[in-house]
Amino acid sequence: MPIKAVFYLLGTLVILVHNAHYILPAFKSIFVAAFNPTAVLGGGAGIAIQQAMRFGIARGLFSNEAGMGSTPHAHAVAKVERPEQQGYIAMMGVFVVCVIVTLTALAIITSGMSMWELGGKTQTNFLGVFTGQGIAVTQQAYTYVYGYFGSLFISVSLFFFAFSTIVGWYYYGEMNIRYLFNSQRAVRAYQLVVIAFIFIASFFKVELVWNMADMFNGLMVLPNLVALILLSPIVIKMSKYVGGKVAENKA
Repeated sequence: MPIKAVFYLLGTLVILVHNAHYILPAFKSIFVAAFNPTAVLGGGAGIAIQQAMRFGIARGLFSNEAGMGSTPHAHAVAKVERPEQQGYIAMMGVFVVCVIVTLTALAIITSGMSMWELGGKTQTNFLGVFTGQGIAVTQQAYTYVYGYFGSLFISVSLFFFAFSTIVGWYYYGEMNIRYLFNSQRAVRAYQLVVIAFIFIASFFKVELVWNMADMFNGLMVLPNLVALILLSPIVIKMSKYVGGKVAENKA
């Protein structure tokens, strides 16, 4: 994960350097669209905001898994002196993902601005230069700077990110199966089910897969948030302990 993330970030930073003079206008367009949507979207602003909230929250949850309670299964096996140390490392994962997503968005917006301006037009609806949606938009933005290599770069990056996601979620599931059943047979059955679902899901429409992922992610969040609230006094106590130790060491 760290290696491919570094390569992806480097590739994205090159695009931002290439489109450096569009970065500030890109941030401006983001805030204008967020706080004055009617100026950008007209009469459809209400529906657009609702859709942005729905998909923004869902995709944000899917990307960084904040509040889902998924990554503790992996962090729990780490050997550290105190659990809160690993907790801070776990929180860094959310931050890193947010950086990657933000830089990707800036790469898309700045490339769109550049392409739109080259066409002799204003930057009002610059994202209209892209066709398709989702990964197609990202590929077009990177292809604009890198040429054919840009599309290949995104395809390879997507493959490794998707592969590591499958492996990671498989591991989370296996840890739960071992905890619940403590049986190698149960683990073997789980492995077969995972392989079967990966194969079957490849024939589903992408929209159906996204909707199922959003639904199950939401079902994970609800009980985990309750647990976070109930355990918050312990978290606060342990955080204060770490803060006190750091202050003592500095003194």
